Amino acid sequence: MKIYNYSDLSAAELAKLVQRNVDPANEIRAVVEEVIASVQQNGDMALLDYARRFDKVELDKLYLDKAELAQIAEQLLPEQKEALQTAYNNIRKFHKTQLRKEDSVETMPGVTCWRETRPIEKVGLYIPGGSAVLPSTFLMLGIPARIAGCHEIVVCSPPQKSGKVNAFIAYVAGLLNIDRIYLAGGSQAVAAMAYGTQSIPKVDKIFGPGNQFVTKAKTIIQSTTTTAIDMPAGPSEVLVIADETANASYIAADLLAQAEHGIDSQSILAVTSTQLAQEVIAQVEHQLSVLPRAEIAQQAINHSYIMIVKDLNEAMSFSNLYAPEHLILATESWQQITGQIINAGSVFLGNLTPESAGDYASGTNHTLPTSAYARAYSGVSVDSFVKKITFQYITPEGLENIGPSVEILAEMEGLHAHRNAVSIRRK
Repeated sequence: MKIYNYSDLSAAELAKLVQRNVDPANEIRAVVEEVIASVQQNGDMALLDYARRFDKVELDKLYLDKAELAQIAEQLLPEQKEALQTAYNNIRKFHKTQLRKEDSVETMPGVTCWRETRPIEKVGLYIPGGSAVLPSTFLMLGIPARIAGCHEIVVCSPPQKSGKVNAFIAYVAGLLNIDRIYLAGGSQAVAAMAYGTQSIPKVDKIFGPGNQFVTKAKTIIQSTTTTAIDMPAGPSEVLVIADETANASYIAADLLAQAEHGIDSQSILAVTSTQLAQEVIAQVEHQLSVLPRAEIAQQAINHSYIMIVKDLNEAMSFSNLYAPEHLILATESWQQITGQIINAGSVFLGNLTPESAGDYASGTNHTLPTSAYARAYSGVSVDSFVKKITFQYITPEGLENIGPSVEILAEMEGLHAHRNAVSIRRK
């Protein structure tokens, strides 16, 4: 991992260093636009063709029904079912607290305003299934969708070599009472849910992380269709802030946990000690050698780096500039700096709180903004699956109280029909 010194870098150099997930030559866009156009024009036939080309599997149909999913799920061991149930319980408990009824307010006598929550009717969940199958993502998206009360939940996940889905995905489908899983992955799955095909329904909003092709597809369809997206969630990333109270082996494990997601993942360390930085590098090399996904993790580590900072305050300045998806405060002094966090997706406090806990089972959601989108986006929550509609009610007293101000404001803007809509009622 390359080492930088924060104080040696100019603002321009820092800005360049924290930039990621870029497509300067629009190569990814060109590929994705072609896929989207093909799915839009050819529907299911395009999806079957992409399954042959990208997933190397010949499908005779594009979905698995409830009975098929239940049969696949029977392969799970009791301890695997128990672990998934624990994750389900904790995620549901945390997200259940997010659905609250709001109070109404009387803005002036006789004028009452309030908001009511309504679920998004049709949502699409994209569950990655390439180099790593992620039943945890299925839980993270399906649970808040169910709590929100979405009327239709469409699930897409890439087919395995068997032409089916992984048994863990199938089991989670049962926990969430999902009727079907559609066998489509990558940007073609996003296109299918955005436009609809003969098999896959069009949805109102698409959720789920993915590689740069999935992310690009989501950003394109958001600007060209009536389908919304949760956020531009691309390749995963972690920033660890550490001081002399941290444990080098813990830090290395956290960096590698992120790196094994994919070759375009990024693991960054901001540390107050050059000696600790060297210890972490040694630990990364030691732990990397025994990982089954060592080749993937090594490529991610190759474009990751270490930032030497003078203290935790400087580390926080760098963190807010980087705006990490995952932020780990590997320090016993974490309570002194949490108030400085401005930009981050999800935060892990202290030396005994690994990011893996949030990835799987602590209860918080792991579908988070990447590529510095944490400056403007939140992670997925129940709020992501609902709309909040405003209401207002005016009594005769309220009309007399608010009417003159509305009439004057409408006249100021030269909108006389607006004024008349009040005046005609006051008369």
